[in-house]
Amino acid sequence: MAKQSSAWITKHKNRWPLMILAFFTLSTLIVFSIRSASDSCHSSSNITTTATTANVDRFGEPKVDSKPQIHSSVAPNPLDFMKSKLVLLVSHELSLSGGPLLLMELAFLLRGVGAEVVWITNQKPTETDEVIYSLENKMLDRGVQVFSAKGQKAIDTALKADLVVLNTAVAGKWLDATLKESVQQVLPKVLWWIHEMRGHYFKLEYVKHLPFVAGAMIDSHTTAEYWKNRTRERLGIKMPETYVVHLGNSKDLMEVAEDSVAKRVLCEHVRESLGVRNDDLLFAIINSVSRGKGQDLFLRSFYESLQLIQEKKLKVPSLHAVVVGSDMNAQTKFEMELRKFVQEKKIQDRVHFVNKTLTVAPYLASIDVLVQNSQARGECFGRITIEAMAFQLPVLGTAAGGTMEIVVNGTTGLLHPAGKEGVTPLANNIVKLATHVERRLTMGKNGYKRVKERFLEHHMSHRIALVLKEVLRKAKT
Repeated sequence: MAKQSSAWITKHKNRWPLMILAFFTLSTLIVFSIRSASDSCHSSSNITTTATTANVDRFGEPKVDSKPQIHSSVAPNPLDFMKSKLVLLVSHELSLSGGPLLLMELAFLLRGVGAEVVWITNQKPTETDEVIYSLENKMLDRGVQVFSAKGQKAIDTALKADLVVLNTAVAGKWLDATLKESVQQVLPKVLWWIHEMRGHYFKLEYVKHLPFVAGAMIDSHTTAEYWKNRTRERLGIKMPETYVVHLGNSKDLMEVAEDSVAKRVLCEHVRESLGVRNDDLLFAIINSVSRGKGQDLFLRSFYESLQLIQEKKLKVPSLHAVVVGSDMNAQTKFEMELRKFVQEKKIQDRVHFVNKTLTVAPYLASIDVLVQNSQARGECFGRITIEAMAFQLPVLGTAAGGTMEIVVNGTTGLLHPAGKEGVTPLANNIVKLATHVERRLTMGKNGYKRVKERFLEHHMSHRIALVLKEVLRKAKT
């Protein structure tokens, strides 16, 4: 069997919350108590480039000013106008997946400016779930109220709220199931935040109210165009006013990414837990393990890259593949397929499976290249991509979806086709970055600069603020 890391992640789901809490305590101590300069586990250097944005267009794309701006010591928060506003956030589920975590981040941003925030989860398991319990308590600790998705309290909150945010297309089922005859009163103040790129979400039962809400917020231009065309052609409905809002890295993640000592400590611990050396090259895919995320094709590419290196007798450090996001309970058949492939190709010592985790920073600090191999239409945006770029990592991504709006091919990474036809190109790209150290490091530095220019928390806050102002204006009229 391929190796499994257990440094920060437990093998048993009911221990996740404690391990997550333990890591956050450790990472906080590392970041805030150690601030001196030091060499990292990698040979890449720390960059302190500063870039600012002048303003943002209607679709949330930043207009970058070439001249640095002078800021006061305490810059105004673009979301300050949300102070004392009542905001209801409706999530289809509460889990460690991207959509719910993004909505939680918005909840904390709004709480930070004094908004009253209420969270409801539409789909919850009947049995107690430790992950849900932990995440709900995290929100309660930050002042976010957590209500039941059904009942009069949810209806009253929706009617009184200044703004209602539906998260993902599936959350649309909550409107009729809970509000019933009150739906029409609530729709004018609904902002629908859509993250999906999969065709099975295009069901009228989910999105029949979409044309009547105040607006839709989507994470990439590619996804927005896809929704516009599909809703018209397949469902015969029209999208509301649609805003594209690229995401941004949190301040906490950037603080770790820019602290060379913190990165070195995390790097050493992760590599030790994986059983790899400091000079080995780690290519990692960090996504929930599923066929749509392309872990199977990545492993085929990785094996092919090892064959190429052997055939061409290239002198490179030992290559390793790290698959972060494993969950045998959720994807048992697919996970067994991955492990069978690893065994058949006799690369158990080169492939490492790591359980699903909320804390990606340790792995970003310890790897050399991120592989974003999402298939079909790709990622709606792919938050892990900008997180990796913050850590000065080049990205090998599929030429699909939001990845193409993040990765500059040949500058911050290399793109390859989705599907089986992308296996050999990805293998070639792995070999390219393994054999060209300077190119790999330069791409990482370029990615970091791009993050500083476009993909920080204050960029995202500014983009979201423009959308919320417009939605609130429409709700009043």
